[in-house]
Amino acid sequence: MKNKKPLKDRLALVTGASRGIGRAVALGLAKSGAHVILVARTVGALEELDDEIRSAGGKATLLQLDISKGDKVDQVGPTLFQRWGKLDILVANAGILGPLSPLHHVTEDAWNQVIDVNLSANWRLIRTLDPLLRRSDAGRAVFVTSGAATGKYAYWGPYAVSKAGLECLVKTYAQELIDTSVRVNLLNPGPVRTKMRAKAFPGEDPNTLPAPEELVPLVQELVSPGCDFTGQIVNFADWKKHHADA
Repeated sequence: MKNKKPLKDRLALVTGASRGIGRAVALGLAKSGAHVILVARTVGALEELDDEIRSAGGKATLLQLDISKGDKVDQVGPTLFQRWGKLDILVANAGILGPLSPLHHVTEDAWNQVIDVNLSANWRLIRTLDPLLRRSDAGRAVFVTSGAATGKYAYWGPYAVSKAGLECLVKTYAQELIDTSVRVNLLNPGPVRTKMRAKAFPGEDPNTLPAPEELVPLVQELVSPGCDFTGQIVNFADWKKHHADA
C-alpha cells in the first residue's frame, strides 16, 4: 500500500505561500504529512491557508516575512534552530515579475527590487538555512526558476537576469553540498495559471494553462528523501510528458 503521508514528521518551509504555486505546494506538503512553515507578506492569506491545512488534518506555522528585508531573512535560521534544530525541506518559490519594458526604461528602484526579491533574498535564505538543512538526514531544497532565464525574450530584462542569476546560485550551492546528504534543484514550472502569469500575458485564457496544484506531485518528488540527484533544472512540461508516456 502506498504511503499516504510520505513526508510525515518532516519540517518544510515554503516562501511565497500565500497564493499561486507556493500556496498549492504548501497545502500539498502538509497533506503529505509535513509540518509546513508558511512564509509570505500577507497575514490574512496565510491564516486562510492555515485554516485549510488544519481542516485537512495538517500542521503549519505562520511566518509573516517580506523577503526583501535582508535583516529579517537573516533571523529565520536562528529562529528555526531554537525551535526545531533542523530543516528538512525548503521550497523557495517567492518572486516578483517587475517591469516588462526596454532595459533603458527600467528604473533603478525597479531593477533593485526584482534582484533583491528573486536573487539576493534566495542567497540570504541559503546562508541562514544551510546549517539547518545539513542537520536533516535528507535535506532537500527546491528553487523556482523560469524559461525567461535564457535571455531569449525582449523586455523581460530584470526578471530574466534575476532568474539566470538564481540558476547559477543554486547550481553553485548544489556543488558545495555534493558530499552531504542535502540535494538542491531548480523547478521550471512553465506557463501556470497564476496572477503573475496573468499580469505578464493579460490576453491569455487562463483555462488553457495547468493549475498550480498540478505541480504538487513533482515538488513532492523533489523534496522527498528518495530524490537522489542535485544541481538540476527540472521542467514541469518534461516531467508531465514522461509520466504521461510511462
